[in-house]
Amino acid sequence: MNAVIRRLRGFTLAAALIAVATPVQAQHWAGAMSGANENPANPSTATGYIDVLLSGNFLTVDMFWQGLVGGAPAAAHIHCCIAPGNNVGVAVGFTGFPTTTSGTYNHIFDLTDPTVYTASFLNTFGGGTAAGAQAALINGMNAGNAYSNIHNATYPGGEIRANLVATPEPASLGLMATGLLALAGFGLKRRRQE
Repeated sequence: MNAVIRRLRGFTLAAALIAVATPVQAQHWAGAMSGANENPANPSTATGYIDVLLSGNFLTVDMFWQGLVGGAPAAAHIHCCIAPGNNVGVAVGFTGFPTTTSGTYNHIFDLTDPTVYTASFLNTFGGGTAAGAQAALINGMNAGNAYSNIHNATYPGGEIRANLVATPEPASLGLMATGLLALAGFGLKRRRQE
């Protein structure tokens, strides 16, 4: 019986180490929007939040914003691929974006459709193919080299911006927490035995 318990502890430790050490490819990105995040920064008091979720080939964008002081939105997008604090062209434009100074936006983009991307992004970063553009966009977001912003007449370069940051899914957080708890429990058990 003791041999079985030792094996189970060994499997638990191995599973915990794998859970903690295995990097998870990000499928979820988010960020808080503000004028301070723009380049150059601006004094806008507007705020917002964007949540981007990848499921298979579909990218779901959920955004809310409030209090735009520069007027109604003229456009909103995801820009990619450049280090934070810099500006780069549009990767994916938000079709049907509301022209309200406060509001919400939800849209699902099929990343296998080449018309989802701007021609410039498709050709420059994607090598002329939707598959290349999809890979470039996902890699850019995973590297922290993408941002989303809302443009209007007063702030044509963008009134509020969010740098998109990879965010672990709740399931990944749960798996990591389980692994860390198992490691902690194993360590406590060993100390008691010594």
